[in-house]
Amino acid sequence: MKTRYFLFAAMLFSSLSFAQGPIKVAFIGNSITQGPGRDNPDSYPLLVGALLGEAYEVRNFGVSGRTLLRKGDFPIWNEPQFQEAKDFAPDVLVIKLGTNDSKPQNWAHKADFVKDYLDLIAEFRDVMPADGKFYIVIPVPVTRENFGINPDVMDNEQRLMLYEIIQKSGAEMIDLYTPLMDKSELLPDGVHPNKEGLTILAEVVARRIRL
Repeated sequence: MKTRYFLFAAMLFSSLSFAQGPIKVAFIGNSITQGPGRDNPDSYPLLVGALLGEAYEVRNFGVSGRTLLRKGDFPIWNEPQFQEAKDFAPDVLVIKLGTNDSKPQNWAHKADFVKDYLDLIAEFRDVMPADGKFYIVIPVPVTRENFGINPDVMDNEQRLMLYEIIQKSGAEMIDLYTPLMDKSELLPDGVHPNKEGLTILAEVVARRIRL
């Protein structure tokens, strides 16, 4: 009798799991998120997907050069991938933005950074499940100024704003700064991680999502 009960319970659990489907994870960000291509298996979001396995459906909505700031030169808000990420209605959202915001023409609007970030989270709250999870990424280190990206702005101003956003939004943090902090050789142009660097990012993010 007990054996039949446990078999029935296992079948019921299996059918419920199947009905619920995989956990949907969306990544939005800039060129570091886009990587060698949104559908390229070497992009760090898809590396995360490979590590998490079939229980998760991971999609990469990164767009090179994009800013979090609405008044930035190339706001993520204006990209079709932004709407696609919302239409995906993820269970988990990983946001890695801010690097391009440090450029002088963009950081001129730094007074809007916290509000714009909180507004972005609010837009996704409207389409995500009530128990959806948000992760705000502390960006990878910039080891030298390149492409107009300012490491001093990121280290001394923007990071404090990100901590404020995390506190105000109730989001969780993923620190991608520390894992590459002393590994400048993995950032050949001072900004973008190479394949080994992207693999390290993926391992950190996958471990955090599993918690």
